[in-house]
Formats: sequence, structure tokens, C-alpha cells
Amino acid sequence: MPYVISDECIACGICESECPVNAISEGEGKYVIDGDACISCGSCAGVCPVGAPAEA
Repeated sequence: MPYVISDECIACGICESECPVNAISEGEGKYVIDGDACISCGSCAGVCPVGAPAEA
């Protein structure tokens, strides 16, 4: 299952640079994950200071 970013996102951008397949981009007020590109590796969840990314 691909990861999604919850509304807890503080838009710090740390997750974007950690994604090995560039599936994360800045959205309106928070970052978003392209579910088709996400490989469910969990790198984003491992670096997020607020735990916003989670498996869908």
C-alpha cells in the first residue's frame, strides 16, 4: 500500500528529500505523495518529525 501524508504535516519538506523515487511534492499547506509512484519503503515516515506519513 502506498503511503499518504495526513493533515498533521507541518510542511517542513524533510520527507521530500528522503524519497528514493521522488514521489513526494509540495501541495497546498502540506506535502503529498503520488500513490502510483510510491514504493512503500517508509523512508518518509522514518524522518518525519510529526509522524504525518502513514500507510494508506
